[in-house]
Amino acid sequence: MYYGGYYGGVGGTWFLILMPALLLAMYAQLKVTSSFNKYLRVQSGSGYTGSEVARIILDRNGLHDVRIEQVGGNLTDHYDPRSKVIRLSRNVYNGHSVAAVSVAAHEVGHAIQHDEGYFPLILRNNIAPIASIGSRFVWILILLGLVISPFLIEVGILLYVAVVLFQVITLPVEFNASKRALYQLENGIVYRDELDSSKEVLNAAALTYVAATLVALGQLLRLLSIFGRRRD
Repeated sequence: MYYGGYYGGVGGTWFLILMPALLLAMYAQLKVTSSFNKYLRVQSGSGYTGSEVARIILDRNGLHDVRIEQVGGNLTDHYDPRSKVIRLSRNVYNGHSVAAVSVAAHEVGHAIQHDEGYFPLILRNNIAPIASIGSRFVWILILLGLVISPFLIEVGILLYVAVVLFQVITLPVEFNASKRALYQLENGIVYRDELDSSKEVLNAAALTYVAATLVALGQLLRLLSIFGRRRD
């Protein structure tokens, strides 16, 4: 009866968190897309492309062994710590815009974190494989648990906890990368009056991570509610 009472209370809580979080996630995606597209049309005064900015910052920080590659898609930019490669989408790699140089600098921020052994990044990278498994198989385990045994629901919940932890740890990692990016940009790469535009692009991107964290938390509470009802 203890489990039923506790998780029964969770049942109402997950809805109150998940629904606003989903709305925030939709808004955040629209915001990052609109901000990126807006400043994709604003040329940076320096004239550098995103790939050139990435190379400048990497070399400035002694990261000569980190490669830069172009990748397909839109807003698919990322740093791969296993291969030590920064992958930039076409609009960022070849673009001269404020959006391009801002996103490129942000990804280099992750490379600098990796080089310095930034602990939240290391922790996130270690949790990532478990989180990937959790996000793929959680609902399969939940459905099997409803039919076979509540134990499988518990396993699914434990795996999904890794997803939530991954999202939570992502917040300081992304905010720190943006902080590093702005520091690098203001030191001889963009003009001072362009920094506010860069901040708008990076802040819009950060909002998507906040929304993703809240969605993950709401989903976890939802899983706990399902487990509570199954135990009853």
